[in-house]
Amino acid sequence: MRTEAFPDLISIIVPVYNMEAYLERCMASIQGQTYENLEIILVDDGSTDRSGQICDAYAREDARVKVVHKPNGGLSDARNAGLAVAAGVYIGYVDSDDWIEPDMYERMYRACAETGSQLAVCRYFSERGGAADVEGGTGAVVPLSREALLKIYICGHEQYVIYNSVWSKLFHRDLVGDMRFPKGRNSEDIMYTTRAFCRLSKAVYLDASLYHYVLDREGSIMNAARGERMFRDEIPFWREHIAHIRENVSNAMGDIAAYYFWRRMLSYYPELYSGRGTRKDAGRLAGMIRRERAEIKAVYAAAGACRGDRIRMAVFLVNPVLYYGINACYERYIIPLKIWRRSRRENK
Repeated sequence: MRTEAFPDLISIIVPVYNMEAYLERCMASIQGQTYENLEIILVDDGSTDRSGQICDAYAREDARVKVVHKPNGGLSDARNAGLAVAAGVYIGYVDSDDWIEPDMYERMYRACAETGSQLAVCRYFSERGGAADVEGGTGAVVPLSREALLKIYICGHEQYVIYNSVWSKLFHRDLVGDMRFPKGRNSEDIMYTTRAFCRLSKAVYLDASLYHYVLDREGSIMNAARGERMFRDEIPFWREHIAHIRENVSNAMGDIAAYYFWRRMLSYYPELYSGRGTRKDAGRLAGMIRRERAEIKAVYAAAGACRGDRIRMAVFLVNPVLYYGINACYERYIIPLKIWRRSRRENK
């Protein structure tokens, strides 16, 4: 419904695979958007339950709904099928077991229009068992240059939440129209988001939680399958992320990305070492890190690593199991003590 208030079509791509139990909640949140000029693309990825029929029913009832039926190919393949038929000026993504706030796309669209941005990013609620465990934010609208956006994306920020997930973003079509997700891979959002961020000149951040992300029912405990996916997909994507930033932004920004990659790898080691059937993966990770010690030391020097990170990496390179023990003691005793002291200071 193109009007003066809603001049540009937004295509929302929703991959659907055996989601009959969740699709109604998801679709109600999309159809009820205050921004009405939408194209809602439901991609039935070879569902074996009633999801395909439910998608067709939505298309009969709402002219904005377009359905694509295809053989099962996974999340990336489904998103690509949606991109192939999307006609919108802007592209958004919603996973079919999640839902969104009623004004999500209006707020993101207006933020782009008012700041001349090619991309908007918002915070999100992490939903676990019906309860959200992330605060809603301040509501601030913050324009960001490419470099400022990348710094937050790579390094994190005390207030702003900018991760690689595509569903927390609204992309201008010019930014992503020729991009596709890697079929048959996990952690597929990493490079899609990295490429988009490196291409743009201006973005805008909405410090408001507008998306409800249902946490993986597998949970956060490391298991053998997740450990294998990490080596097969996630680590190669993060390496590609670093190389892409070096090539398209600067070596200095690439050094920062590499520094945070190695920090991430150190954080994974305790999970793998204590996980279900993943101790062998912990050894594999330790071997990978120790083989690249020369590059790590160069990156830590170039990126100005903090003293604590330098010490942690030095201990790990000497003895990964010793690092695990020290890290476990730190988490068990030092962190609770710091929290207790901070609480006492705040209550005085």
